[in-house]
Amino acid sequence: MAAVNPVTGAIAGLQKWIHDRAPGLDAAYRKHVSEYMAPKNFNTWYFFGSLALLVLVNQIVTGIFLTMHYKPSAAEAFQSVEYIMRDVDWGWLIRYMHSTGASFFFIVVFLHMFRALIYGSYQKPRELVWVIGVAIFLVLMAEAFLGYVLPWGQMSFWGAQVITSLFGAIPFVGESLVEWIRGDYVIADATLNRFFALHVIALPLVLLLLVVLHLGALHEVGSNNPDGIDIKKLKDANGKPLDGIPFHPYYTIKDLFGAGFFLTLFFFVVFFAPLFGGKFLEYDNFVPANPMVTPEHIKPVWYFTPYYAMLRAVPDKLGGVIVMGAAVLILFVLPWLDRAPVRSYRYRPLASKLILAGFVVAFVYLGYAGYQPASPGLTLLAQIATVYYFAFFIFMPWWSKLGHFKPVPERVTMHD
Repeated sequence: MAAVNPVTGAIAGLQKWIHDRAPGLDAAYRKHVSEYMAPKNFNTWYFFGSLALLVLVNQIVTGIFLTMHYKPSAAEAFQSVEYIMRDVDWGWLIRYMHSTGASFFFIVVFLHMFRALIYGSYQKPRELVWVIGVAIFLVLMAEAFLGYVLPWGQMSFWGAQVITSLFGAIPFVGESLVEWIRGDYVIADATLNRFFALHVIALPLVLLLLVVLHLGALHEVGSNNPDGIDIKKLKDANGKPLDGIPFHPYYTIKDLFGAGFFLTLFFFVVFFAPLFGGKFLEYDNFVPANPMVTPEHIKPVWYFTPYYAMLRAVPDKLGGVIVMGAAVLILFVLPWLDRAPVRSYRYRPLASKLILAGFVVAFVYLGYAGYQPASPGLTLLAQIATVYYFAFFIFMPWWSKLGHFKPVPERVTMHD
């Protein structure tokens, strides 16, 4: 009789103990991990969902340690960050992991959303998955802005001044709304305190809830794939999709490989270029906030610059606020704008691919323009790019169904 491995026996005993007391956990594990059938043709574009989850964990863990030493006070906030950087053991590493993590969060989220765009992952029956995903993006933007204010440097203070004053453009209630958001007539201690509370407690809870809903909605309808084919249509005698494989262990191993490569790049930036030339952490933010000295060029962090460029491209203040807000809100209705008979851009006409490429160019240019000081030439090009951005969505019900579409295969394909 073969000897029983004590480690294996202990693990099996623990699993049985948990199953006897919480059988629902075992059922949830099977449904969402070991028996969740994912398409077998996932490519590198499908790393970014798990990477976004990895960065979210990094932000939460490093944020917890930062709050242990941070002082949410206008008189002490800047010095408390300096204390973390200079005197707390490994404080500089935690702070740089958090600040670099914020930029990497947006990098992976932008790429994750672009993957959904090119493969049609927002189309029926995944509309709810997309809508919840856009809600996550919206909350993430708010969370990033609030965190940007907390170091209480020059750019933090004046960034908060500019953004909160935008609400004053709303007719009738604007000025009262600005005072309510700030908690005072000016950006002051009350503003910093409420921003800290929202950044550390309220919005992270909302973000975590939305992530759970996003994953739950995804696992109800199943994942899309680069071909845009529904793998549930063809099943074997046991009712399992012919083109599906269990998420665990196949994609957990693949995601671990992607996470290893990502962390290598992430920590290279953390150790060797945490400021990233002033893009991730701006030089002006290493100067204490001074309401009497305005920076030469007030600009947001890079991931807000496309929307800031749209704001500046509109001469009217209220119009600029509306355009900036609409640029994000229009993403919610994308599933109902796209009328293409196929999901993936692999099988769409060349004209559709060129229109999408133009959209990417316009968005990247807006990001560049928003980072530069305003000039007539930059503003004109930003106005053209803004018009193209909105035209991409507004006219999508017409251009998305024009042209000759390639035949979609019955089974998934394995090429990149």
